[in-house]
Amino acid sequence: MSCCAPGLEPNAVLGEGPSSEELLLASRALGNGLRQIDLSVPDVHCGACIQTIEQAMAKLDNVESARVNLSTKRLMVRWREDKAPPPVAATLRKLGYASHLFDNDAGEDKTFSELIRALAVAGFAASNIMLMSVSVWSGAEAATRDMFHWISAMIAAPALVYSGRVFFRSAWGALRGGHMNMDVPISLAVTLAFAMSLYETINHGRHAYFDASVSLLFFLLIGRTLDHMMRERARSAVVGLSRLVPRGALIVTETGEREYRPISEIREGTRLILTTGERSPVDARVEEGSSELDCSIVSGESAPQAVHQGSIIRAGMLNLTAPLTLSAIATANESFLADMVRLMEAAEGGRARYRRIADRASQIYSPVVHIIAFLSALGWIVTTGDWYRAIFIAIAVLIITCPCALGLAVPMVQVMAARRLFENGIMVKDGSGLERLADADTIVFDKTGTLTLGQPQLTNSHDVDPEMLAQAALIASYSSHPLAKALAQAAKGIRSKAARFEHFKEVPGCGLVAVSGDATWRLGRREWAAEGNAGAADAPHGGPETVLSLNGRIVAAFRFDDRVRKDAAETVAELKNSGIDIEIISGDRYDAAAELATRLGVPAFTAGALPGEKVTRIATLAQHGHKVLMVGDGLNDAPALAAAHVSMAPATAADIGRNAADFVFLRESLGAVPFAMEVSRQAKTLIRQNFVLAIGYNFLAVPIAVMGYVTPLVAALAMSFSSIIVVANAMRLRVKAAPQKGATALAGLAAIFAGHMLQRSSK
Repeated sequence: MSCCAPGLEPNAVLGEGPSSEELLLASRALGNGLRQIDLSVPDVHCGACIQTIEQAMAKLDNVESARVNLSTKRLMVRWREDKAPPPVAATLRKLGYASHLFDNDAGEDKTFSELIRALAVAGFAASNIMLMSVSVWSGAEAATRDMFHWISAMIAAPALVYSGRVFFRSAWGALRGGHMNMDVPISLAVTLAFAMSLYETINHGRHAYFDASVSLLFFLLIGRTLDHMMRERARSAVVGLSRLVPRGALIVTETGEREYRPISEIREGTRLILTTGERSPVDARVEEGSSELDCSIVSGESAPQAVHQGSIIRAGMLNLTAPLTLSAIATANESFLADMVRLMEAAEGGRARYRRIADRASQIYSPVVHIIAFLSALGWIVTTGDWYRAIFIAIAVLIITCPCALGLAVPMVQVMAARRLFENGIMVKDGSGLERLADADTIVFDKTGTLTLGQPQLTNSHDVDPEMLAQAALIASYSSHPLAKALAQAAKGIRSKAARFEHFKEVPGCGLVAVSGDATWRLGRREWAAEGNAGAADAPHGGPETVLSLNGRIVAAFRFDDRVRKDAAETVAELKNSGIDIEIISGDRYDAAAELATRLGVPAFTAGALPGEKVTRIATLAQHGHKVLMVGDGLNDAPALAAAHVSMAPATAADIGRNAADFVFLRESLGAVPFAMEVSRQAKTLIRQNFVLAIGYNFLAVPIAVMGYVTPLVAALAMSFSSIIVVANAMRLRVKAAPQKGATALAGLAAIFAGHMLQRSSK
């Protein structure tokens, strides 16, 4: 199920790619005059590919931005909707990359199947050629040796053609597009090794390296397969999210008939039936019926939540008890679940400092490695005159310098970090946010909706006559005002003989009027409810308050306070113990901000702050060398969220607040803040370790290969092993105490491979 074009199947002709009309149909509006299309580009597998595609897209007219996600092999292109869609597919085709409309749930993993088959053929061929080589190494006679060489050649040739196409196809596509990638030198090395061995066989030479060329391919495929498995495992959370939404829904037509239609045909206002046991395909409002829903996908809470007429439900929520009639309030690609998928996939897309370093290194790899290999061959020919040995040394250099480990150093850590955060209810919008969060030393919290839940609760229910509370709750049930909802909630379970009403009216900005016989009840602002009556009881309260009056006389006053997140105090204490400075900046009253700051143990706070003042305070902190994490939720927090070094927002935040934040936490717990900081710091440490491993490997391996101490086979082993080490190091993020528990990473790889195969065989 595609988050960009639900229900659309991939284009059948990969070589052509989608047409401009298909691009326009599958694209989605982003607001501000922008549209976005998501394309799958299966042949992307290294930093050089990313640079080539993004630079080509940037040169197209009308393209605002282009971003390639290496793990999902997804290209996201944005353009101005007042102009024609850019020729994205045609440009990709010229570069040598096939493309089709992106589909998160494309069914069978064809790439993995192809890699496994290629790996099996290469392994079978390599083992048999090695058996043939035993006789040659044992000193076989010339005729016997030639026979074994020819048999080895006949085994190697089809194996190289079949298994090597994984690399040859990519290399040819790059060369045809006028650029290079890491598969070009790999393909060159494998082909040269086979050609040299065939030359020796034709000329009755004593040595042929068919076993080396096929074994080389075998070990390269092991590395490529593990790489693919890790990426698929990293994006499995995204695929799992996408699979939560059905491909279609039962629609109620204008004539009242019920039809099952694809999810792509659901529009705002479409009426649909959600039966028991089904998940909502889109964000919708309940028109008819009452039920209980499993909302854990949104809130993280497993307890069912009741919904009734007027309730809003989000895509992916599971209906548990009774059928509902819904009215869609968003299309599938604009619903909650699609937003979550996009946030997950954006996590790797950010171009943080370390990611840019890795990309630049991969970009210059091909020309540099070819120059080193050429100079190595030239040097050996000049010094020894042995052109045969010189070529084999050049082949070893081509292989051993492959920057697979460097290309994996950053993205593997980012996707593993994003997945670990997602499993704990935190969405990462940009991979670069992980790097910035790791550097944060000061946290600025908004008050309402952040440290608190933005949900008022009645605080003086024990001081109010239960009959008056029940009467007020009955009146409040006619309103959707937050204080009215809190009153209705507080009165649940109270049995009373509250009067029924003959007439009811809501006065905007004042409150509610209910008439029952000669009694006129008012619930709302004190001055309005008392009608200027000097006999009004109770002095005004400093916090949120509403009063109940009967015929102009106040009979009850209800006082409210915002619910503080239950673990706010523990979270603040944990952050302070880790050396983080904490402030509260609130637009609320001074006494409310002061009371909360005292309650949570926050020494610095600002009350009554306007949006511009929040931005000014963050700028002041930055000028004093602080890297600020802003945590806020409201419309008035959006400028501060954007201005901060890094930002977080709860899922309950206003849309503009969520869009401005780098992280979004889905659950009520404020513990998401220290947890995200811990994971980001672990990720930063692992990225640095990966850089040391990848760069150190090349500094060590290249001189050894140039000096002739490495055969092509050993070079392939070394290159594959370096990639495996980097991947295993990134996997340490899956363990809570990641930096201390890396010893089992390689064993974990074997377990993952077995689990991956078992999962596939069970489908």
